[in-house]
Amino acid sequence: MNQEKLAELTSSFPLLHNLMSLEELVWFNPNATTLEAGLPYVGLDENDVQDASERLKRFAPYLCKAFPELEATRGIIESEVQAIPAMQEYLSNHYGVKISGKMLMKKDSHLPISGSIKARGGIYEVLKHAEELAINAGLLSVEDNYEKLYSDELKSFFSEHSIAVGSTGNLGMSIGIISAKLGFQVSVHMSADARTWKKYKLRSLGVTVVEHEQDYGVAVEKGREDAKDDPKCFFIDDENSRNLFLGYSVAGERLKKQFDDMGIKVDSDNPLFVYLPCGVGGGPGGVAFGLKLAFGDNVRCIFAEPTHSPCMLLGVYTGLHDGISVQELGIDNITAADGLAVGRASGFVGRAMERLLDGFYTITDENMYKHLGELSELEDVQLEPSALSGMVGPVHVSKGKEYQDRMDLTEEKLENATHLVWATGGGMVPAAEMTAYLAKSGR
Repeated sequence: MNQEKLAELTSSFPLLHNLMSLEELVWFNPNATTLEAGLPYVGLDENDVQDASERLKRFAPYLCKAFPELEATRGIIESEVQAIPAMQEYLSNHYGVKISGKMLMKKDSHLPISGSIKARGGIYEVLKHAEELAINAGLLSVEDNYEKLYSDELKSFFSEHSIAVGSTGNLGMSIGIISAKLGFQVSVHMSADARTWKKYKLRSLGVTVVEHEQDYGVAVEKGREDAKDDPKCFFIDDENSRNLFLGYSVAGERLKKQFDDMGIKVDSDNPLFVYLPCGVGGGPGGVAFGLKLAFGDNVRCIFAEPTHSPCMLLGVYTGLHDGISVQELGIDNITAADGLAVGRASGFVGRAMERLLDGFYTITDENMYKHLGELSELEDVQLEPSALSGMVGPVHVSKGKEYQDRMDLTEEKLENATHLVWATGGGMVPAAEMTAYLAKSGR
């Protein structure tokens, strides 16, 4: 971007100066609206989410057979909700603000099979593709017990097909693990910032890992390019996939049931705030969509990004979406939060969800590491750095008086609020790697 155009852009959007200075900042979305007003822009509805939910139920017998750790949940991939009161008290004291209500954590960081939020969307999209292939070949019908997918016949059939994806790490892990288990040939194109242990894990499962020196965007583009001329290769497009989005969205109805079981009330007097780490946007966008369908306007979703990779904030704030990258502002897109190291946001997710998101904020790598150590010490939960980006969300909401007034968030409502930090990854991090993370945290 030339200097004249950059000057014009920063004049129209003054917060860009703060982004370019790599400052932590908060932007509450002035265009946030109701579910009724925002839903038409998504292009999907509750019927689409229900279809995804039913498909996952059909696959439950197969998943139980293929992954014995799912027997306890009868083949349903889900995570627990944990209260984190010690962390809430620490953040209140450290940042000098009262965080009213209760603070919880959704542990998608410890989802079965692949230990991250990507076990939702990534696994769902592969399962949907496998189902379509098998049904079209006359090897499966929706009335069947899907345990038959574990047979040698189906594995042999899937081995004639391949799957490709571009990833910074966790999406590649989820897709690689489930695709290899089904019998597909799999190629994962990974950016330079992807963790070495993730590449090693995938290769140990027979997955082809293609490494690229450049960032996430290049890895995706190379994966797409390699797949386009092979009719038997299915490319999973993290930037534009509605199926990935729907796989994540099922989390909404499931969280609602968890809250009902826990006796947690969510209504106009008992608001729910959810803080979601954001990379390209598919995971948090899909989860936020599902949450909106489940809780309506009583849930308020806020995205968190690294100061070096604030692509979704940039796209939504300027209205340019995937028409601009952080690199065009001179931001390097280099962060310890490898899953969030994305320079250009999903145009699909940005345009679909921009009216249904209450805000965005950025956080430094240093603070992600610091909170990683605090969470480990205070709550005995170990996460990877990117998963800590959501941890300071309650601080920003508690300090945001203008936002509170605009959204009619009275003191009484905040006292009754639930703050849910969505922990996105860390369950499969090797012990040595976690020890290194904790060392960097200073704890």
